[in-house]
Amino acid sequence: MTKKFFWNDPYQTSLQTQVSKVDGNDIYLASTIFFAFSGGQESDHGSIAGHAVVAARKEGLELVYTLADDHGLLAGQEVEVCIAWDRRYRLMRLHFAAELVLELFCKSLPGVGKVGAHIAQDKARIDFTWPESIAPLLPAYTREAQAIIDANLDITCAFEDETTERRYWEIAGFSRVPCGGTHVKRTGELGQIKLKRNNIGRGKERVEIYLTP
Repeated sequence: MTKKFFWNDPYQTSLQTQVSKVDGNDIYLASTIFFAFSGGQESDHGSIAGHAVVAARKEGLELVYTLADDHGLLAGQEVEVCIAWDRRYRLMRLHFAAELVLELFCKSLPGVGKVGAHIAQDKARIDFTWPESIAPLLPAYTREAQAIIDANLDITCAFEDETTERRYWEIAGFSRVPCGGTHVKRTGELGQIKLKRNNIGRGKERVEIYLTP
């Protein structure tokens, strides 16, 4: 099973590790800092031994990285894994922003149910069931989220069950929230938050989340 150091230190941008298995263009690593698409959070961008990672995916608790045809890597080979930091940091910030906004909705809107999420480099979105437009409520939620951000609270991330790799995050005033993505250390790193409604159909709402700078 791949050791996932992006949980130990999500700010780490390079890692020396070993190729554990090669299956054509698919590469398995003994350890990694390269996050693969999960829970709506997009994969990191980066390279393995100088070869650009074309795609990254989860297979159970394993992570698999696809390289181009001519990678030439072999099992047992020592390699350096590098990730694009600017992208990682944007994903970390937007991921936590989306989780925070969703938790604010769940705490105050009885019966709200998450049906989807996507965390990209430019924005995040959350989709949920709700019978009417949430647009009139967004200014209040924006103020509430911004107050938590401005308080610069510690964000605790840890294993709930290490064997199954179930993780959570927690800040003051919230219960533990299950999540296996990458997060920043403090809420203040998010900066300024902006929420925008996007109508996706009857009985469903989409809120887009933006951060500046």
